[in-house]
Amino acid sequence: MHNQNLLIRDAKVGDISIIMELIKLKAEFDGCLDFVEATPKKLEETLFCEKPLAFVLLAELDKNPIGFATYHQIYSTFLAQPGIWLDDLYIKAEYRRLGIGEALTKSLCQMTQKIGGGRIDWTVATHNAPAIQFYEKIGAKIIQKVRLCRLNREAIMHNAYM
Repeated sequence: MHNQNLLIRDAKVGDISIIMELIKLKAEFDGCLDFVEATPKKLEETLFCEKPLAFVLLAELDKNPIGFATYHQIYSTFLAQPGIWLDDLYIKAEYRRLGIGEALTKSLCQMTQKIGGGRIDWTVATHNAPAIQFYEKIGAKIIQKVRLCRLNREAIMHNAYM
């Protein structure tokens, strides 16, 4: 996108209400709004503390927040290099297909290079054809051979004390 009015920037503590709004929109898009437990207080304690657990890039068009990417650093033993885990990438529906996703991805790629990173990983819903098409267009390989595994709170408790 060659729009001078597009700004990709690191979120600040004053952006928490914007981040909350975007998280809820993303969860609604994913069909899992009921799973959102984030609160402004929890975001402040985890994102804007001495050792942040994750980071947020905001996309603004004409100073209007229209999307975000949340990410944290990972490590690959196979590469013996750091990388980035892209947790969420979301752009408000009316601003899709304008190059905002490419701009957010470019920023993430630049950050990965700065940390000497070897890759960026993330998941995509199997039914989200537009996202898969976008990711393939930017050069991502959609790896079908692996599945996301998750231990939820109950399983963690069970396994921690069995």
